[in-house]
Amino acid sequence: QVQLVESGGGLVQTGGSLRLSCAASGSIFNFNIMGWYRQAPGQQRERVAVITSDGSTNYADSVKGRITISRDDAKNTVYLQMNSLKPEDTAVYYCVANRVIQIVAGNPTFDSWGQGTQVTVSS
Repeated sequence: QVQLVESGGGLVQTGGSLRLSCAASGSIFNFNIMGWYRQAPGQQRERVAVITSDGSTNYADSVKGRITISRDDAKNTVYLQMNSLKPEDTAVYYCVANRVIQIVAGNPTFDSWGQGTQVTVSS
């Protein structure tokens, strides 16, 4: 089973930038959909962004224009470039992946999850 390992989290001031990376232990070529979720303390998990194998992307309304997802199949890595960060972006960010694009109740499903990386934005 492919493992997903996130990195790049940390503490940043409001308006700052971070780039999260998700390295897969194997080829991500077989993952037709990958993405990022986040969860803040006491809040529900939120899907931040997804990218399919053909490069199509989808973003949560709360991050549109500030966050960009990309994938580098040669490096088996998915990235999340986050700019103009706000305190409400503070959360643990999880990398996710699935071999097939399966939609349940309007949402894609993911069977591979990373351990998460903490992002903290100070005001």
